[in-house]
Amino acid sequence: MSTPTVVTGIGIAAPNGLGTEDYWKATLAGESGIGPVTRFDASQYPARLAGEVPGFVAEDHIPSRLMPQTDHMTRLALAAADWAFKDAGLDTAELPEYGMGVVTAASGGAVEFGQRELQNLWSKGKDYVSAYQSFAWFYAVNTGQISIRHKMRGPSGVLLTEQAGGIDAIGHARRHVRKGFPVVVSGGVDAGICPWGWVPQLASGLMSTEDDPARAYLPFSADASGYVPGEGGAILVVEDLAAARGRDAARIYGEIAGYAATLDPAPGSGRPPGLGRAARNAIADAGLTPEDIDVVFADASGVPDQDRAEAETLAELFGRYGVPVTAPKSMTGRLLAGGAALDAATALLALRDGVIPPTAHVSAAAPDYPIDLVTGAPREAPLNNALVLARGHGGFNAALVVRRAQ
Repeated sequence: MSTPTVVTGIGIAAPNGLGTEDYWKATLAGESGIGPVTRFDASQYPARLAGEVPGFVAEDHIPSRLMPQTDHMTRLALAAADWAFKDAGLDTAELPEYGMGVVTAASGGAVEFGQRELQNLWSKGKDYVSAYQSFAWFYAVNTGQISIRHKMRGPSGVLLTEQAGGIDAIGHARRHVRKGFPVVVSGGVDAGICPWGWVPQLASGLMSTEDDPARAYLPFSADASGYVPGEGGAILVVEDLAAARGRDAARIYGEIAGYAATLDPAPGSGRPPGLGRAARNAIADAGLTPEDIDVVFADASGVPDQDRAEAETLAELFGRYGVPVTAPKSMTGRLLAGGAALDAATALLALRDGVIPPTAHVSAAAPDYPIDLVTGAPREAPLNNALVLARGHGGFNAALVVRRAQ
């Protein structure tokens, strides 16, 4: 029987903090990174707010030879991966190349790079299109660039389940570790704050059009009006516990104890959504019962119908007001493929420090949502097991249980 799969390194690039500890400090303080879009002129669009990663100077983190062939998204991912390796005290040069893998999540790929090159094609002609367009836009580019840079030639992949993707990637990373590969880099980093990434989200009708950053994204609130997009995410170093101890790992954040994924039935089928089943299966996979869960990091879409469905699912699973629920993504926006990975990293930090971060900008859950939503300030609590939930556009559901390091 394999030993537990654990997380030994975390790298975070988020709208309210660049680097893990800066992000965690801001999150506990309730500091939001949501504000007016600056990466393109959004003044003519109905939605004009986003969570943008502050203070990231790519040239400080990325070799010059990689700059022409990478998008903002991939540069954030490469930097986060470097930070995760450093945090884990892991030198990939000392490990067998075919013993290390990479599994990340993606949504539309590097859309900012792709948009620029297509504009060059339309306006100037094919001679002005970068040869790197052949791969730099690709949804698997983060996995590819991380694996190439660190010579990680083991099993690799990419999961395209939108907001659920970060959890799915971590679940697949655990699967590879259980098969005998000692180290897998996982998680997700996304960035689509450009017209090509903006318009498809607007078309969904789920984005908030509020202009006040403190009012735009209010998950579980009676005033919820949709979500705000963001960029960034988290990269995790996932290892076999015995291997981590064998190399005297600098730290162990916690165990990836349970994982499950489901797909919602077709609209109009009359069958229930799959989020509750994913949560129950992940808890069972961890060998736990709902009573063992100490905190839930909710998907928290900010769309009233979806918030109501999630609140009812949590009440059914844990009882009315049965477990603390939080949505720290209220400070970052929804990060597409990076969102669930950031929530998983945040849950591990919460377990480490015994504190639940608040849901920013929300004073209380809507009166008819029977959940114990953590608002206003962090809540100290003895935390052993956290449940992280995510739903991706198209009916994807994913659930992850992380256990505090023993």
